[in-house]
Amino acid sequence: MKFTEQHEWLRVEDDLVVVGITEHAAEQLGDVVFVDLPEEGTTVSKDDEVVVIESVKAASDILAPLDGEIVEVNQALTDAPAKVNEDPAGDGWFFKMKLEDLSALDEFMDEAAYRAFID
Repeated sequence: MKFTEQHEWLRVEDDLVVVGITEHAAEQLGDVVFVDLPEEGTTVSKDDEVVVIESVKAASDILAPLDGEIVEVNQALTDAPAKVNEDPAGDGWFFKMKLEDLSALDEFMDEAAYRAFID
């Protein structure tokens, strides 16, 4: 698993990258009450705003970590946005994207580096 400075985690599954937010980010947001997901098939560029999260504390955007295509979204979050708080690294994932080159993930932090980043 890799991590961004925007507190997103990136996990490779087959040839896709699954994107969610870290437990740290979920705790900082507070109770998530609404999630606006992108359309499947959308082509995104790095740093595009692709997901909007509203919590009891604030609204926040999730940015595309890399260039690619959104191939699947977690529709379960539409009816149950609290999954982001309950299981941020599992059932609380936001979208899956296809990258042209998975080696682009090498630029992101591993778990040890992310832990040091948030401490």
